[in-house]
Amino acid sequence: MSADIPAKPPHAPLVRQFHGETLVDPFAWLRADNWRDVMRDPSVLAPDIRAHLEAENRAADAWFAPQAPLCRTLVKEMRGRIKEDDSSVPSPDGPFAYYMRFREGGQHPLYCRIPTGGGDEQLLLDGDALGQTLAYFSFGDIQPSPDHRLIAWTADSAGSEYYALRLRDSTSGIDLPDAIEETTGDVLWSADGRHVFYIRRDAEHRPSFVYRHALGSEPSADVLVYEEPDKGFFVSLGRTQSERFGLISCGDHDTSEVHLLDLAAPLAPPRLVEPRSPGMRYSVEHHPDLAGVETLVLLTNAGGAEDFKIVATPLATPGRASWRDLVPHESGRLILSHSVFRGHLVRLEREDGLPRLVVRTLADGAEHIVAFEEQAYSLGLDPGHGFDKTLIRFTYSSMTTPSEVWDYDIASRERVLRKRQEVPSGHDPARYVTRRLMAVAEDGARVPVSLLFSRDTPLDGSAPCLLYGYGAYGISIPAGFSTSRLSLVDRGFVYAIAHIRGGTEKGWRWYLDGKLTKKTNSFHDFIAVADHLAQAGIVAADRIVAHGGSAGGMLMGAVANLRPERFAGIVAEVPFVDVLNTMLDDTLPLTPPEWPEWGNPITDEQAFRFIRAYSPYDNVAAKDYPAILALAGLTDPRVTYWEPAKWVAKLRATRTNDAPLVLKTNMDAGHGGAAGRFDRLEETALVYAFALAAAKLPEATD
Repeated sequence: MSADIPAKPPHAPLVRQFHGETLVDPFAWLRADNWRDVMRDPSVLAPDIRAHLEAENRAADAWFAPQAPLCRTLVKEMRGRIKEDDSSVPSPDGPFAYYMRFREGGQHPLYCRIPTGGGDEQLLLDGDALGQTLAYFSFGDIQPSPDHRLIAWTADSAGSEYYALRLRDSTSGIDLPDAIEETTGDVLWSADGRHVFYIRRDAEHRPSFVYRHALGSEPSADVLVYEEPDKGFFVSLGRTQSERFGLISCGDHDTSEVHLLDLAAPLAPPRLVEPRSPGMRYSVEHHPDLAGVETLVLLTNAGGAEDFKIVATPLATPGRASWRDLVPHESGRLILSHSVFRGHLVRLEREDGLPRLVVRTLADGAEHIVAFEEQAYSLGLDPGHGFDKTLIRFTYSSMTTPSEVWDYDIASRERVLRKRQEVPSGHDPARYVTRRLMAVAEDGARVPVSLLFSRDTPLDGSAPCLLYGYGAYGISIPAGFSTSRLSLVDRGFVYAIAHIRGGTEKGWRWYLDGKLTKKTNSFHDFIAVADHLAQAGIVAADRIVAHGGSAGGMLMGAVANLRPERFAGIVAEVPFVDVLNTMLDDTLPLTPPEWPEWGNPITDEQAFRFIRAYSPYDNVAAKDYPAILALAGLTDPRVTYWEPAKWVAKLRATRTNDAPLVLKTNMDAGHGGAAGRFDRLEETALVYAFALAAAKLPEATD
C-alpha cells in the first residue's frame, strides 16, 4: 500500500439504523456533501477527498510505471487499427446528406453535410476546435431544423451529462444568441422550425422537465411543457418515423408512458397515449393512413406479452381499450424495436439468442426475414429519415468480421454494401475463430457464451482468458467486432462474453430471472461460465481475468466476494459496488428509477436484507482477493466516484493478502471515461496491461 494512502479513515464511521439492523460505513466520508456542485465544477471537491483520490492516482501511476512500455505498445497497436480520417455513410435528409467524419489525428468528430444532388462538403460543427481548450468535450444530440437553415447541437464539457444547447446558423457558422445551459442533450424541432423542445434536470440530476423554446426569445421565458411527477421516472424526447409527432417518453426499468407532441402545432399541450400501469411498457410509432385510419403502432408487453407484441390503435382513441394485435406475442421471440413506413413495418427481434430483421408488408401482412449465417453476431437497425421510402440501413458485425453498413430495399429485397470498417494495420478474419457455447449454471440454466480467439491459440487449458459480463436492465451484450480486443487475442488470450441472466439474450424471462430477488443468478451464472471454461480445458483455470463496468462492475465486486480464488484478476470500470447505501439514498440521481431493478430497501425489509447480503461493498471480508483494478470518473452522475473509492478503501483495510489493488479516478471525466477517441485508448491500454499482468504474460511481468 502506498504511504500516501492512510491506513485508517480520517473521519468517524457513519452509523445508521434500518429495519432493526445497524449499518456501519467506515468510509462514508468519501461521499462529498456538495456532490451536485462537483458535477458542475470539479474544483469545489472537498480538499480531504481530493487528496485521497489523488493519492490513489499516484499509487496507480506508480504501479503502472513498469507497464509504461507495454501500454505504449498497446496504444500504438490499437491506434494502428483505427482509420484516422474515417467517416460515416452519409444519411439523406431532404436536400442534404449528413455524416460524421474525423480528421487525421483528430480526437473529436466533425459534423458535415453535402447536397444530395452533388456539391461540396459543408463543415457544420468542428469537434476538435470546440473541444480544443477543454479537458473534456463530447457532443450530445445534433439535429438540423426542418428547413436545414439551423443546426441544434448540444455538448457536455465536464462529463457530468449537463449539456449546453446551441443553435447554429448553417450559412454563417455562427451560433445564435439562444444559449440554453444544463439540458440533458435531447433536442426536438417543431415542424415550422420556430421552436425547439429540450429537457432540464431536477435538483437531483434527474431528467424531469420538458421545455419549449421560441427562437429569438430569452431562455428565461421558455415554456414548461411537461413535468414528470414521479422521481422514479426519467424523461426523454424522440419523434415518430412519420415526423408528425414528437414523443415525450417517461419511464423506469419496469414501466413506461408516452405523450405525443404535435410538431405541426407546437403550442398545443402534449397528449397522453395510455396512462402508466405498473409493469407495462410501450413505445410508439405513427401511420397517417393505415387501412384508411390514422393509426398509432405500439410495441408493448401489455396483456402478458412477456416477449412483446406490436399492436395498432386509432389515433382518435389511442388508449389500451382500442389496441388490436398486429404482430401477436410469441414466447421466445423477443421484439426489440420497430419502425413504421408508408408501406412496411420493420422490426428487430431476437430468437435463439440471435438478432434478425423482419419486414412486413402492411397491405397484405406478408413477411420476410433478413437473416445471417454466423454463429454469433451483432445487428443494428437505422431507419434513417423519411416515411415514404423503402430503403433502410443496418449494421452488421461479428467478433471476427469488421462492421459493415448495408442499405436494404425492403420492397425489392436488394442489399447494397455501403461501407466496411477498414483496419489500416490489417485484419484477416480467417486468423480468428468465433464460437458460441453453453455453460450450465448451478440451477441448471444454460448460459450462452461467445468466444473469440486466434486460430493459433491452443485450447488445451493453457490459454489466459478475459471474461466479460454485464447482466442488468435487460441489456444484451452483442457479439460484435472490436479492434481493441485483438491486442489481447493476438497475445494468446481467449476473449469471452458471458451472456448471463439480467440481460435479454434468451428473451425477457432471461432478464426477469436476473433482477430483484433473483439478482444473484447473474453472479452465479458468471462464475459458472468461468468454471466451465476451465473445466472444459478451454482456458487455464488460474489465468481467468474478469471484466465488467457500471452494473457489470457490481457483478465484478460480487464475484470477487463469492469466489475470489477463481479469478487471477478483476477489472471493474465505474463499478456500482455500494449498492445498499446508494439504494438507501433517495437524493442520488439514479436511486428512485433503480428501485424496480434492485428493490427499495428503504420501505421493503426483504429488499434491504437481500441487497445487504450481496452488495459488494458491504460484503468485503477478511480473506485473500485477486488483483483488482477499479476505474472511476469524478463527475460521473450514474455511478458516483465514491462507490469505487469506498470499495477499494475497504478492501485495503480488510483483505488478508497484498495482491495489486489499484484505483484510478479520471478527475476530468464522468461515466464514459475520456471523451477523445485516442484518449480512450490510453484507458483501454491500462485495462489490458493489468489483465496481461494478472494472467502473468511475460510481456507484462518482465
